[in-house]
Amino acid sequence: MHLDRLISILETVAISGGTATVNDICVATGFPKPSVYRLVQDLQKYGLLESQEKGVYRVGERFHRISRLDRSDAEISVLVEPLLADFAEDHGVACFLARLRGEGIEITQVEVPRDAQVSFLHPGLGLRPIHACSCAKVIAAYANEEFRDDAIKGRLRKYTEHTQTNGEDLREEFHHIQEIGYGECVQELEVGICSVAAPVHLPDVGVGLSVGATGSLRVFTEEFRQRIGPALINLAGEVADRLTSSSA
Repeated sequence: MHLDRLISILETVAISGGTATVNDICVATGFPKPSVYRLVQDLQKYGLLESQEKGVYRVGERFHRISRLDRSDAEISVLVEPLLADFAEDHGVACFLARLRGEGIEITQVEVPRDAQVSFLHPGLGLRPIHACSCAKVIAAYANEEFRDDAIKGRLRKYTEHTQTNGEDLREEFHHIQEIGYGECVQELEVGICSVAAPVHLPDVGVGLSVGATGSLRVFTEEFRQRIGPALINLAGEVADRLTSSSA
């Protein structure tokens, strides 16, 4: 079976000590060389194998991400809830966690200030458009080119007059996010509402999570967004540290 052969090659490379050549794979599996070449190319195409040296292969980034992102939302929530809650309290905003879910980005957790006297906006849970929400943009900015292409190809929905729907402009925005470390959504999903988010970088996994904050345009002025952006970068680092240490 084709799938059996793909799995055998992945297992061979994974237990080979880090890298394996086509000859190594042929010896270990008994598969003919033409078949191995073809199957290796298939695995590379989907990011399950990668090669930094011609003819030498190792397990790819996508394989690592799949193997490490096996935690349930509930497990992650228990670990990061105190961090999000403290951030919400300190800054007087709704603070949220978003997660890559297949080909989409979903807000899975929201914490709000405990002080009922503080005015805040709850962003709600669920999927967010990759081109019009900060939590999705910052994950897409660090995804592979294929993911970004799929995310912005075709006609992008214009939610408000501020929604960015030009693919090349979105690519520039992804690049800007990589430069400053956080992303913004200023009235792009809903008039009068803003959000700022930062990517959570996990070792050997990449960016599959983001943390963010949202509020009204009146509160989320340009000056406020410039202050809370770096604060969210710090929060993202704390979330990464907690998730990494708990899996060690």
